[in-house]
Amino acid sequence: MPSDAIRTAATAAPRINLGYIVLVAVAAALGGLMFGFDVAIITGAGPFIEARFGLDALGLGVAFSALLFGCGLGAAASGLLVDRIGRKALMIAVAVAFGVTTVLTGLAPGFAAFVAARFLGGLAVGAVSLVAPMYVSEITPARLRGRMGALYQMAIVTGILVSYLINYALRDFGPDAWRYMFFTGAVPALLYLLLVMTVPESPRFLVQKGRDTEAAFILDRIGGADGASAVTEIRASLAQGKGSWLDLFHRDVRAPLAIGFVLAILIHLSGINTVIDYAPTIFKSAGFTLDAALFSTFIVGGANFVFTLLSFWIIDRVGRRGLYIWGSLGMAAALLGLVAAVLTGHFYGVTVLGLIVLYLLFFAACIGPVFWTLLPEIFPNGVRGRAMTVPVLTQWVANAVVVLLFPGVFHAVGQAATFGLLAAACLAQAVFALVFVPETRNRSLEEIAARWAGPRQ
Repeated sequence: MPSDAIRTAATAAPRINLGYIVLVAVAAALGGLMFGFDVAIITGAGPFIEARFGLDALGLGVAFSALLFGCGLGAAASGLLVDRIGRKALMIAVAVAFGVTTVLTGLAPGFAAFVAARFLGGLAVGAVSLVAPMYVSEITPARLRGRMGALYQMAIVTGILVSYLINYALRDFGPDAWRYMFFTGAVPALLYLLLVMTVPESPRFLVQKGRDTEAAFILDRIGGADGASAVTEIRASLAQGKGSWLDLFHRDVRAPLAIGFVLAILIHLSGINTVIDYAPTIFKSAGFTLDAALFSTFIVGGANFVFTLLSFWIIDRVGRRGLYIWGSLGMAAALLGLVAAVLTGHFYGVTVLGLIVLYLLFFAACIGPVFWTLLPEIFPNGVRGRAMTVPVLTQWVANAVVVLLFPGVFHAVGQAATFGLLAAACLAQAVFALVFVPETRNRSLEEIAARWAGPRQ
């Protein structure tokens, strides 16, 4: 179990309240469950929606990407709200929005209403993609932050797996099966709401608002450091910025902001959401029937879940930078395997399924957990909320554009060229990580922020 690995890491700091940290981190990270559910539930609903509304390739792209464009706006708005109303209040609002919009999507009477409901749901997904990993990073001691951050990615892939299971279970419920698929999203939304109501506010937000006594109490309960001393260190780090948008142009923020921006583009150019969202389309092009394609998609979700478990053991051992490099190279190799399969006439059956599972191994164990752990780590305390807006908004826009264009590109340029382009993006991601991404393992957020103020290491 991941908790065994966490407990081993915590033995060097006996004052860490491991049980409390895990409880709080799990509650917050479950925002990723709704993230994964909302992004992936349309995978199985897609063929039904395509038939129900008579969609062409562009219309299908709009149906799939509407949520993602909403995510971009939600991420932008949450960057401001997270520093005004706090991390906890924003997570509660997001949970309510999740439940309402998933029901509205299932009730949509026409395509325009469907797109509008998906867009509104995207506001909640975009907000949670910023606030949940940020909160987990701020509430967790340095030596556990990688594993606790990986819980968010674990929740995402769990949501994806659950949505695939629901899709497969409801596939024979007639032409309106897609409505029931979306209705089921109300259940995890309610679970998330109940859990986030129990968590404390982020101590770094409390210090930012001058509530030092409350922050020290929470930090003492977390353990691993003296609460009063930690508050002093946090307050000193806040001097690097007061949360103004102008602070994003400060020399200590420009470097991490550029790194986050580029990683946010590359993670989607490397193809993960095309594989997650359009898995049935890919499998059908490889000769699968719709029923077999949906079942294979469930296998993909299960593999994604299992491989993410590996990150709990390696993210705080290997480190962020090494995982990003090797994960990117592994993804590129799997995609080049798909190119070879197309060119040699072997793009069918188990070959395609096996190469996609291999691709997911490297993404789920390396790239996914590191991306959502690294982003909140690299920004200084005083500007973290606003700074996080840039890479989170960027990754949602990149995600939306890739998902919108994929059906047309896949049919226009062919399978080999499409997978070749994705492989090239993976190789670019590996090179960028090698040259620019810093190692943040076992460093406090304040130590990481100090790195940007000093000479390059």
